[in-house]
Amino acid sequence: MSENSSLPPKTCSVDRLVTLEKDVQKVIAGEKTATRRNGRYADIGEIMVLEGKKFVIENVYNQQLGDMTEEHARQEGFANMEEYKESILAIHPGMRWVPKMKIWVHEFKAI
Repeated sequence: MSENSSLPPKTCSVDRLVTLEKDVQKVIAGEKTATRRNGRYADIGEIMVLEGKKFVIENVYNQQLGDMTEEHARQEGFANMEEYKESILAIHPGMRWVPKMKIWVHEFKAI
């Protein structure tokens, strides 16, 4: 896929992209259409399978935490940025919210 040729190598596999049960349920319910990770877990066009349901990775790109918007938080399945931020910091004890931290965004949809 030509879209993937400009991306660096993956640092993990697509089957590890969404692993928390509450997040899996949000994806299946259509409430979560993106996941941010500190590495690249998937290629555009790759298929993620959760509880037998398939989702295609539509976009993968780099972003800084400080560039996230309320809409990005909703794509992640949260009501707003504050809720998203609190959740991320609770999942990663000791992590600080660093606006310049680069993360990988993985956007997907059900197929």
